Amino acid sequence: MFQPSPAPNQTVLPTMYDLPSEEVGDPGLPDEFHHLQAELLMQTCQSPLYPAERLFIASDLNLYYDSRRPKLYKRPDWFLSLDVPRFTRQQDLRWSYVVWQESVNPFLVIEFLSPGSEAEDLGETVRRIDQPPRKWEVYEKFLRIPYYALYDRYQNRFRLFCLQGGHYQEVELPDRQFWFKDLALGLRVWEGSYGGVFGLWLRWYEAENQWVPTAEERIEKAEEQTKQEQQRATEAEQKYQDLLAQLQARGIDPDTL
Repeated sequence: MFQPSPAPNQTVLPTMYDLPSEEVGDPGLPDEFHHLQAELLMQTCQSPLYPAERLFIASDLNLYYDSRRPKLYKRPDWFLSLDVPRFTRQQDLRWSYVVWQESVNPFLVIEFLSPGSEAEDLGETVRRIDQPPRKWEVYEKFLRIPYYALYDRYQNRFRLFCLQGGHYQEVELPDRQFWFKDLALGLRVWEGSYGGVFGLWLRWYEAENQWVPTAEERIEKAEEQTKQEQQRATEAEQKYQDLLAQLQARGIDPDTL
């Protein structure tokens, strides 16, 4: 990926290749749910307003947010950036998301609440002066991310906060759903089976409350349509053969008709 040469006396900031998304001792994903929920959101986030190659989606990827302290980062469970290229060469795939390199802050961050992280994710913890900013503060004050969502699978609760006047304000979600005009997509709690696991999941839907299908669902639908077409072809052939038999029984040659 092309990187411009710095001007004389200009501070050279680290890039994503200098600020990776894994460090020795870093914990992995907290549990299976985090992986499956992030995957479902990624598969169904298909905006009609943006081609797939201009939507950057990541989960459990380091997000570096402060060029003055370039080693500081947060690791959202899931986030989305608009009009940011998805690289098509394996060698270029991001090691992390560095905001001063991308020049675009995330549009939406989603955290999946865990008992050990709930207080920080909700901005309820108080940090010491010698500690780095908490997630809530980073998303609200440093990155000014327009939307911050939380999903609690233990209480099946979806909460959304919208940045207004520099502060997050909770959005009322009477039907546990929200429509993002900038995406022409909505988020809603869905009851179903994903990855062989049944439960309540956070999932994207499109106009008229239709669920955006997963890759597996698209395959199943295509197979079902093929099966129906084959069934109709079989029924049509059987009707044709029955008609021929009726004509022949009456001594009528179908070739003369």
